[in-house]
Amino acid sequence: MKEKPDRLALYPQSDWMRWIFKAPIFSWRLGLGPVVGKVVMILTTTGRKSGLPRHTMIECHRINGKKYAPCAYGERADYYQNILVDPRVTVQTADGTEAMIASRLTDDEEMTLFFKEGMNSTPGMLAWYLESLGIEPTVEAVLANKDRIYWLRFDPTEELTPPGLEVDLAWLWPLALGVVLIAWILDRRDKKEK
Repeated sequence: MKEKPDRLALYPQSDWMRWIFKAPIFSWRLGLGPVVGKVVMILTTTGRKSGLPRHTMIECHRINGKKYAPCAYGERADYYQNILVDPRVTVQTADGTEAMIASRLTDDEEMTLFFKEGMNSTPGMLAWYLESLGIEPTVEAVLANKDRIYWLRFDPTEELTPPGLEVDLAWLWPLALGVVLIAWILDRRDKKEK
């Protein structure tokens, strides 16, 4: 495959792009975790500089009872840099909140398994990721370039991990429903008066 420019440089720089990447986190805070968490996970790491919990949304794959995720921006991703300092993380999916240890995949068999699962469930995303690295979407190419690929596995732990993301905005649902109900009542009253 012809060498292509490293599109990983397209890490979201603008405020609106960062907001789009954070939208699933906002959805989780609204209480939509059981829905959002079927496709993505909320990953909480410990900030390598601040020591504070840092939340990010990443794609989630379940294979043979374990959770996996591609690290789309490789070693540039802040959460990956945090994991290098402290691999104890909290993972939140539709399955709930779990204390985990994150580790990068290096085993050929496990990388092959993840590649096949990714090509089955989200082929467009996985092909884009590999293409951004100039790697053909084949098992052989993946294994030949595994030092440039950042895929993560999450293993359960009993160790203390950072606190997960809370559902702290669920109160907005009844407020929004109340506003809609009041608007509906006022609209009906205005129509009766005419």
